[in-house]
Amino acid sequence: MDKLTVVLGDFPHAQPLLNGETRTGGYLIEPVEVKPVIGAYRRMIRDLEFDVCELAPVSYLMARQQGIELTAIPVFLNRRFHHGDVQCAAHSGIRVPRDLEGRRIGVRAYSVSTGVWVRGVLREEYAVDIDKITWVVDDDDHIEGRAPSNVERVTDGRSLGQLLRAGEIDAALTGNAGTGRAGAPTAGWTESAEPETGGDDGPYPLFPDADTLAVDHHLRTGVYPLHSVIAVRSERVERDPGLPSTLYAAFAESKRLHLADQPEWTAVPRLARQGRAIGADPVPYGITANEASLHAMVRFAKDQGLLDADFTTDLRSLFAEGDYPDA
Repeated sequence: MDKLTVVLGDFPHAQPLLNGETRTGGYLIEPVEVKPVIGAYRRMIRDLEFDVCELAPVSYLMARQQGIELTAIPVFLNRRFHHGDVQCAAHSGIRVPRDLEGRRIGVRAYSVSTGVWVRGVLREEYAVDIDKITWVVDDDDHIEGRAPSNVERVTDGRSLGQLLRAGEIDAALTGNAGTGRAGAPTAGWTESAEPETGGDDGPYPLFPDADTLAVDHHLRTGVYPLHSVIAVRSERVERDPGLPSTLYAAFAESKRLHLADQPEWTAVPRLARQGRAIGADPVPYGITANEASLHAMVRFAKDQGLLDADFTTDLRSLFAEGDYPDA
């Protein structure tokens, strides 16, 4: 039986696939644990180390543009809204989005997915000139060489959370995209305590009503930010052109098996909340079901200099040939 090494984040709706409960067309799934899984992104892009690996979707598009031998299937295991991801330093005086112009904002790396989505929303929804912001980073992009001139690297070893607390940056993104971690995404990559919000000395959200704004944006635009895509080494697809369809069906079956056991997404409260807010599946798979989000992601990445202006807008060409019914 042919083996496939597979690296995924900790998603309960993918566990049936990793555990061998789903049908995989004669392939034996060999899970490989990489923590944090972000470390696997870099290894997959730079070394093609695994057969199948979750990737950040913008990094995948950048890899495709550079001719790296990867292709993907339209399985998106994770989704997030981002209006709540911008925290402002206590004494920054930032009150409205355009106050961010001329300021310094911390983000782990320029091409990190949260950063791409946040900048896109700031530009399109709030007319913020993101080119007038200095983006302060403390880690490398998975694919180097595309960051614009208004990106500045932290060189003294301090985390973005420390810089935000000290008022040396005016705002920062939260979580793994910013203040919630320290160090590069290798073994030993550590989470750090988020700066406490509120009070006179704590950071505060740019959008206090972030959840309402995020759902409103989704309902108006259909955009539901993507945060992972499943990439496959192109060599494996060349050997078996039916593999993409087989894998897609296995991921869809894995989600169905999980939901049969936990129909309310109780194992992932954030996805449960998002599903209730939008009144739909919180992690839809397929090209058609994600058309608005995919177009927005390509548009934002082009606008931010991460993809060339002539990068394809043909969504089907972004994925391996296969059968991908919405699931």
